[in-house]
Parts: sequence; C-alpha cells; structure tokens
Amino acid sequence: MKYVWVTLSAIVFSVTLLHAQKPDKPTSAEIYHELQKLNFLGTALYVAAHPDDENTSLISYMSNHEKARTVYLSMTRGDGGQNLIGSELRELLGVLRTEELLAARHKDGGEQRFTRANDFGFSKHPNETLKIWDKEKVLADVVWTIRKIKPDVIVNRFDHRTPGSTHGHHTSSAVLSVEAFDIANNPEVYAEQLEYTTPWQPKRIFYNTSWWQYGSQEAFEKVDKSGMVSLDVGTYYPELGLSNNEIAALARSQHLCQGFGRLTDRGSSMEYIELLKGDMPKNNDVFDGINTTWSRVKGGEAVGEILYAVEKNFNFRNPEKHLPELVKAYQLLQKVEDEHWRTLKSEELQTLILNCAGLYIEASSAEASATPGSTAKVNFEAINRSANTITLKSITLSGVSEKITPNKVLANNLKLNYDISFAVPANTNYTSPYWLNEPGTLGTYTVNDQTLIGKPETPSAFTATFALEVDGVAINIEKPVIYRYSKPDKGEVYEPFAILPEATSKIDEKVLIFANADTKDVQVKIRAGKNDVSGNVVLNHPEGWLVSPSSIPFSIAQKGEEISVSFKVSPPQTGSEGKISPVITIGNNTYNKELVEINYDHIPKQSILLPSEAKVVRMNIQKSGEHIAYIMGAGDNVPESLEQIGYQVHLIDPNDIQVGSLDKYDAVVVGIRAYNVVDALKFKQPILFDYVEKGGTMIVQYNTAGRWASQFENIAPYDLTLSRDRVTDENANVRILAKNNSLVSYPNAITEKDFDGWVQERGLYFPSEWSADFTPILEMSDEGESPTQGSLLVAPYGEGHYIYTGLSFFRELPVGVSGAYKLFANMLSVGKDEVKKESNVKG
Repeated sequence: MKYVWVTLSAIVFSVTLLHAQKPDKPTSAEIYHELQKLNFLGTALYVAAHPDDENTSLISYMSNHEKARTVYLSMTRGDGGQNLIGSELRELLGVLRTEELLAARHKDGGEQRFTRANDFGFSKHPNETLKIWDKEKVLADVVWTIRKIKPDVIVNRFDHRTPGSTHGHHTSSAVLSVEAFDIANNPEVYAEQLEYTTPWQPKRIFYNTSWWQYGSQEAFEKVDKSGMVSLDVGTYYPELGLSNNEIAALARSQHLCQGFGRLTDRGSSMEYIELLKGDMPKNNDVFDGINTTWSRVKGGEAVGEILYAVEKNFNFRNPEKHLPELVKAYQLLQKVEDEHWRTLKSEELQTLILNCAGLYIEASSAEASATPGSTAKVNFEAINRSANTITLKSITLSGVSEKITPNKVLANNLKLNYDISFAVPANTNYTSPYWLNEPGTLGTYTVNDQTLIGKPETPSAFTATFALEVDGVAINIEKPVIYRYSKPDKGEVYEPFAILPEATSKIDEKVLIFANADTKDVQVKIRAGKNDVSGNVVLNHPEGWLVSPSSIPFSIAQKGEEISVSFKVSPPQTGSEGKISPVITIGNNTYNKELVEINYDHIPKQSILLPSEAKVVRMNIQKSGEHIAYIMGAGDNVPESLEQIGYQVHLIDPNDIQVGSLDKYDAVVVGIRAYNVVDALKFKQPILFDYVEKGGTMIVQYNTAGRWASQFENIAPYDLTLSRDRVTDENANVRILAKNNSLVSYPNAITEKDFDGWVQERGLYFPSEWSADFTPILEMSDEGESPTQGSLLVAPYGEGHYIYTGLSFFRELPVGVSGAYKLFANMLSVGKDEVKKESNVKG
C-alpha cells in the first residue's frame, strides 16, 4: 500500500461514476428542493410492463410536487423490442433500455426497479404472458418490491380488468400488481423473503386512466369521475426553473433507442387515477389520510423539529450555515428504531449534508478496468468548500485490507488527494449484468441471489467508504469506484470501473451459413484484459464438423489489444447445425466469454460478458442474382446475413438515389421501419418504383402503421393498407396459399417445415387490405384468431416485382433459421426463373 497527501495541486487522473452519470453538483435552490423531499415520509410505486410504458408526467409529479419517494417498477427490461439507434437486440437491448430508464429517472427524480420477467415479444393475452413469464416467480418479485419499497400508494399504468384489449404484458403488469397488493402483507406468502424484509400493506391502489381508455376526449368528459383523483401535472417549480411537463419530456427523451426524443411543453395538464382498492382520498390528495410527516416514525418528531425549521428558514445564499442543525438531526436519526426509514432518510440526509458543505468526495480508478489477481490503483479526492469543521478520519475499500487513515481536518477549499494500490482479490466477480450470468428461460431470467432481484444494475465491484467527522459527529459516506477521463470532442467522461477476465474472445459472425460443403476460415478475435497475456485457444465444435488446427497459441503484449487467429471449419455433407465456441487457456485458467461493450453518449458505458459462441448451419440453399442494394431503416443485421449466403450487399444512402442509379442491382431491399425513420425516402419513391417498373425487384420489410407523413400513405405502387395485425406465436401454423408462386418454388422449394425453429414471432404489422394486383403467399394466425394473409405479398409492376413482408426476417436471419434464409433467397430471385426459362427457349 502507498498513499500520498497533496494539497493545492492540479493532479490529472482518471475517474468515473457507477451509472455513467456525472456527479450532481446542485445549486442552493436544488438543495432546498431535496430538503423538502427529505421532510416528506411517503412513497409511491408506479407499475407497468416495459421501458417507455411509464407516465413520466405522473412520476415527476409524485416526486417533485408531492415530494414523495417515487419508484417505477418495470416488469421487463424491454428485451423484445426494436432499436432505432444501433444493432443491439434481445438481452443487449435490455441492457441499453435499462440504462435509458435510469437516465430518465435521473431527470424526473424517480427510482427504478425490475422483476425477473423477460420481454419475449408481443403477447396478445395475459394468460399467455403469465404462462411464459412463470407467474409465481414474477408475482414474487412484485411482492418483494412492495415489501422492500413499502409504498403507501400504488399506481398501475394499465387496467387489469380488460384482458386481450392490449399487449398481454401490459395487462399482466396490472394483474400482478393488484394481486400483490392483497398478499404482500401476508407473512405466509413468499415467507423466504422475510429474511431480508418485512410484510407491508399499501394504503390504496389506483389505475392511471385517461381519455384513450374511453375512445375520445368527448367520451371521457361524460364519464363519472367520482371514483377518480384528478391531478394537474402541469405545475411549475420555481426552485428548479422548470415545469413538471418539461421535466417529464426530458425524462421521456432518454428513451432514444425507441425514438422518443420529444419537445418540451408547458401549461396545465390533467392526469386521472381511478381508485381500485383502499379508501378514496379527499381533495385530490393521493396521500390523504397517510401520515407523511416525521411523526409517523417513532423517535422521528425530534428529527422533524430540526429539519422543518431548516426548511422554513433555509439560507439560499449560504446553505452551509445549516450544517450544525443537519448534523444534529442526523445524530438523532441514528437512534430511530424503524430500520426502513432510518436507512432511507440517513442516506438522503448524508447527501444533504455533503451538498450544503460543498463537500466533494470521489474514488476513481487509474484505469478503466482490472482483472482478478492484478494490481489496481484507486485515487481519492476530498475537498470541503465550507467553513465548517470536517475531518477525514479514514478511507477503506470493500474487500481490500489496505486502509488510509489521514485523520486530517479538511480545510476550506483545500483539496486532499490519496491513492491506494492493491491486489484485486482472485474471487472478485466480473462486471456484467447480474441477470445475464446464468441461463434463463424464454420468459424469465435466472437470479439466485434474493438481494439482487429488482436492482437495476449489478453493484459496483469496489466501494470506497469515507469515514468523516462533521462537527464531531461520525458520518460514513460510500462511493462506488469509477473511472474518469477526458476526450477532446466530449470533455469529461465518466464510466463504471470494470472487473474483466484476463482474456475474452469473440467470433464477429454470430451465425455462419454453409450453403455448400466448402471449408470456411473462421476468425476468432482475442482481447487481452491485462498486459503480457499468453496462452492457447481451441474451437469447440459439433459432432460431424471438422476444425483445424486443433489449437492455436497466442501472445498479446498490451492490455486492451486485440488479435485475430484463424481456424478452418468444414461442414458435414448433409444438413446440420450447432455451435462453435472458442475456449482460451492461460496457465491453469480457462476463459469462454465474449466482452460486449455498449457505449452511447446518453448512457454510461456498459460491459457485458456473454458466452463466446457462434451458430453454424449447413444448409443446401440456391439463389439467383448477386448484387443487392440495402436501404437501412431502424437498424438490423439483415445485410450481414445475406452476405453469409453469397450476396454482395451494398448499403446505400437514400439521398444518393438518382434516376438510373439502382439499375445495376439485382434487387433493392428496404430495412425495417425505414419509412418511419428515413425522411429522405419520401422524395425517392418515384425513382424506386421506376426501378421496379423497368424490371427490378423491390422488397419492403415491415413498417409501423400510421407513423409517416401523407406522402407515405401508399408505400407500394398499388393500394396497400398496413395494420397492427401480427402473429406473435413463433410456432403458429403456416399454410402456403400460392404453392405455384416462385416465392415458394424457385430456386428453393418452401414447405411448412421451413417455418420450424422461428424465434419470438412470425411477424408484425401485416397489411390488412391490398390491391388485387397483389398475391398473398402465406396464411397464419395465433390460436383462437382468424387467419391473416398479409404476411407476404407480391405484385408484378411493369417488368419487375414489388414485395411487401411483415415476416420478422430481421430476427430470424441473424439467428440462422434455415427456412427464413431459403424464403428470402427466393424473394431476391423473384422473376429470375422466368428469365431463365426465356433464355432456355431462345437457346
């Protein structure tokens, strides 16, 4: 161990925050706002199903107007949705959306919790949802949240009484919330939780209704609202300089991967919550009849007497004047028997004390990551920007024996810096989302540690404890170790400090398609987690496949450096599929994880460790054509998938499309939701249709209905009306209607068996009406519903062909579904069979 005391010096080193948020540095008005929250002892829980379901106006209102602790419980992390800003899907999308939710809560003042439910995709009925989710596990998580948060009021975003009228996840969130309301106080239900918490009975539960529940504003105006509480959520907060509407819009705009960036607005705006259970509050006061003062806690009145006086006489010019009173209140608070309120309010009061003193403390690593067993260095900063007496007694790191004991008074505005170098314990857990550490099911993540369930993130591997003495009172402040650095184009950047393996590996192509028996070179990338890494890598493979060489040695000098090694992989002669997975051996240790980093400006950098593997598929597939133009929409991996079967895919910018510029391509494919997100397409439709008319093939993948300008009311050369029709069961029966059409006959024969093994869904946003020029190819339906024929439509136009499909190729191709590849190859080959026949006749 070594440490050094430095004052009045500019030291450059790296630092970060756990949530990739820069540390808050509140103004005195914002400190006062937090003091008001400290003096309100009430809690609200908002419940819905997904990221973006939450009503940020109501969450902000509860947090900033009512001053209540406000928590959003999202059943899922949004794993099953789409991504408008990148290629992350499934579990990686869930990580991205988790961070966007945390960013939203940072704006509206709320907190974030989850259950173990996995967003498996659209569900039409809660019966299906609750079966796939494993109702008992997810209900247990809702009860766990209620018992831990101890809300006085619960507000459901959706109505539990209308199953089948909306997304099954939506209704299920309300069903579970209402059921949990009734049983959370029963000690015989989920009794194993009581090792860590206590039963709890909320006072009342509401449904956040609105005019859309009744069809129109006019219809809603006629509804009897005697059972509803009405709230004007357009209130203005002078101390923040913002209206509630503006805060809500800022929070909503954090959901960038869902395209929810929006303008702020101002002015009166009404929200309605309908009482479901509990007594009806008076005067539109959600917390009516609930003691939200310090007197609700035994021993709390003495604390409140001090803090109410501070609030009443708050010194905006010099908040540090209140430190002696705040410290006295903190001392009294430690004697309160109620552990829930003592813990919660102690944390809030600690923050208030630090902010009033202008006390800045930080623990930052010298590097962005470390490996178990390696040496890490953490720098500590402490500065007191007040005239009050604050002593830094000691600094410790969780799990580390080294300790700093300066026992020094923090003089006004004189910075102290220390550092500790230590060996990272060999048993330190890697930094990765805890819910992804174990294999889960289609509907539920596996989390075996009860104390982790519901947490938005994995706790920091290392936490620094600053033992302070403020006006003679001991206060321990915990800070996660972070990493901070600067970039010329971004300025100061904060990241979580990560613990990573000595080496990770990855195969870039997550699916390798072998359309024939030819051998392929498979590149394995190896990344060093520390300096001077040497070892061997092998490539595990399915039976019947051949890999050479059997092992490849490697050596990497620099931490973070990545090298590639190449294996030759030969498939069997007949159809086969399985997984190949690189395994690294370094000394006596083996490593089989891939490091995935998610790094956007609006969220903290995320490090995710997943199994390092790729799917290999041997299929017999035929195709016609070679050069494909691809217009990217909301983001997908279809171009890479098409390259797997031998196409040359050219990504083209719609702005560059000119008359004749597409003639060199065998087909033009439009990516998912392109007409929803690419404005330039509205100017290029005539050119695209001209390309088809002259003999080209145009394939348009799904777009969401009603989300484009009037120029796009007809995205096809003939009438075509999109709808919200979808088939969510990936195993739903598929019937081929047009068995002689080339889409199911050339160059690959398509049968119903080619729809086996599909994932998440069949497709979405199918057209409901179309011109007689179109030929429907397939028919399918979810159980109990009428068949729909709009999943795949083809029409001749001039000498070419136009195809619209709502089938989820963007999900099926990247995971190697053989039938999806064969069908897409046929779509790209449409019309080529006729050309071939004509050529044979002429010959």
